[in-house]
Amino acid sequence: MAMSGESVSFRITRTTEDLAQTVAALSQRLVKLEQRLEALALQLDGVQAPVEPDAEEVRRLDQVAVLLADCRNLLQDSQPQGTAPELSVCGADDAEEPLAA
Repeated sequence: MAMSGESVSFRITRTTEDLAQTVAALSQRLVKLEQRLEALALQLDGVQAPVEPDAEEVRRLDQVAVLLADCRNLLQDSQPQGTAPELSVCGADDAEEPLAA
């Protein structure tokens, strides 16, 4: 079977159009991927940037420090003269018995 010149020309044109559409779709996909990569890079930069402490959180932590100091003072004041209170710090030495009330 011999193909006519028009049939071959039509197939070449059709294939060229398909290739052009595929290249255009790939180009659009590449642009979207580049934009996504840039967004992820910005997000990563934001995560790696030093975080400013929250003023409310710092205030709460300061209050906790004051409460701990007050508790230590109360413990020291409630101990008989000449004996030091035994305070156990979590994780400092797991073999020690916790303070009995």
